[in-house]
Amino acid sequence: MDAKTETLRVLVADGRRERLQEVARVVASIGHEVIPRETDLMNVGPATAIENPDVALVIVGEESQQALEVIGKIVHGAACPVIAILDVQDRTFVNEAAKRGLFAYITGNDAVELQSSMDIVLRRFAEYQALEGAFGRRAVTERAKGILMERHSVDEENAFEMLRAHSRRTNQKLIDVAQAVISSHTLLPSERSAGEQGET
Repeated sequence: MDAKTETLRVLVADGRRERLQEVARVVASIGHEVIPRETDLMNVGPATAIENPDVALVIVGEESQQALEVIGKIVHGAACPVIAILDVQDRTFVNEAAKRGLFAYITGNDAVELQSSMDIVLRRFAEYQALEGAFGRRAVTERAKGILMERHSVDEENAFEMLRAHSRRTNQKLIDVAQAVISSHTLLPSERSAGEQGET
């Protein structure tokens, strides 16, 4: 995503109303759509999921504990990176916020710095999602291999070759074949149940 040429939907959360409006004006001045959200801890997560922003800005003032909760709820409720705008210098807050999924922080209201920060964060976030997806695909493939190894009494190499051969034969992606093995596995009787059914 090229944040310099694309209009982003930017959630601006937390902070006093005047500060919220101030940051919203800066975001709008660099050509982005602003979604202002005054602090409402009960609703910030679901509201963020509904609004589906490209990036979220959380203003951090004296109430840093509240800002941590907002960051946690936004990260949980939406698939977007979060940037903190620090009105106070607080290294402890930054460390705690990073544990909750904060991607970056800036200080001040400089529009150029904010745009640069969003550019970098969106690039890193895309890389993070790609990496997360790769790990997820690997986990699915490993699980499918395990099922085939158990069902057909083969080793890992042969189980993988079974997946790959079926993928080529049916012109499907390997990950789709692996997912189908996992999905169908839950419908198959276990060896014990199959044995019990044979005895009756």
